[in-house]
Amino acid sequence: MSDYFLYYSTINVVGAITFGIMFLHDKFSIDRQEKQLKYDHALLAYISYFLIDAIWVGMDSRLFPFNETFVIAIDLALFIAMTAITYMWLRFVMAYEQVGNRNKLSMRIKLIMPLICSTIILIITYIIDPALFIDEDYKTTGIYDIFLVCIPCLYIAAVIVYTMRMAVKESSRSERQKHMFIGLFPIMVVAGGLIQMLLIPRLPIYCFSSTILMIIFYIQSMEARISTDPLTLLCNRGQLERYISQENNLRIEGRKNYVLMIDVNDFKIINDTYGHAEGDSALVIVSRSLIRGVEKMGIPTFIGRYGGDEFIMITHPYSFEDVKMMIAIIREEIRNSCRVLSKPYLISIGVGCDELLDPPDTFVQCQERADEKLYDDKKHLKDTGKSTKIG
Repeated sequence: MSDYFLYYSTINVVGAITFGIMFLHDKFSIDRQEKQLKYDHALLAYISYFLIDAIWVGMDSRLFPFNETFVIAIDLALFIAMTAITYMWLRFVMAYEQVGNRNKLSMRIKLIMPLICSTIILIITYIIDPALFIDEDYKTTGIYDIFLVCIPCLYIAAVIVYTMRMAVKESSRSERQKHMFIGLFPIMVVAGGLIQMLLIPRLPIYCFSSTILMIIFYIQSMEARISTDPLTLLCNRGQLERYISQENNLRIEGRKNYVLMIDVNDFKIINDTYGHAEGDSALVIVSRSLIRGVEKMGIPTFIGRYGGDEFIMITHPYSFEDVKMMIAIIREEIRNSCRVLSKPYLISIGVGCDELLDPPDTFVQCQERADEKLYDDKKHLKDTGKSTKIG
């Protein structure tokens, strides 16, 4: 048995086992979301590719007897698995980016047609003239190699174009970075595959790059699930508890330190009038406006969803004037978002703010003071007719 087969197939099998563990971990998760399901489908496509590739290496090493039909079957399976990986990744990106028509039958047909049509073309070519894709030694030809990467590159191009367009439109820096990471991720995988195909065909660089990058992405996703609210993508209560447990997070030398409690005014009316889906949309508008307000001011700030329609911010400006300006920007961002999205309501928020002083003042005490001011602000907004407007 050749060393080439041993190390190449071992790496592929280890990659398949690693992805299998990740898949099973997600499979038995009680809070699986659509984007996790699509990610798991990509994992299954990868597992299939790695195992088929290990069989292909056995053929390439001449470890067992085979004929033309078997070679064609393996090459066809490799192509389908490779294309399925990029197709599944496009579906994952559409779920991650919450594309509105992604689950419509017409859209799903459009997305899968390149995979189906290219597979049919491959089968017909193998039937009519297999010499185009395999030579007399049963090695794949350059034409097959080009065909192998063309359709996957089409799917990857769609991912890149879509995510870059989203990144350009996004005003929030953190959201823009997320779009770019999702879009550029497959380029790094493809780079590994091209290096293997063109320079070092006997080294499984594609398997290496895919496994490493998918693990990195999986770890980041797990961290996000642990610390992030799934609706607003802000920090959750657990992350808040971890944040405030570190004293150096609460007080930054040379800056003021404030706790802000924020509440959507008359949120129940939005839910009762337009339904919970629209209520969720209102919370997303508020959360993104909080992010944009902080980024425009450039103030170090923790932003979290406290629960329901309540949010919390721990911010570190140089003066209270900066806080007041940030609150004004956030409120303007919310109003603008409601108008741009043609919402049948105009959201307003109540804000309570208090300064976290030096010890013995504590975060809990400061939060309680901010809470009291929050309800004073909500009462003032209602009394002056500046609360959330419906219709």
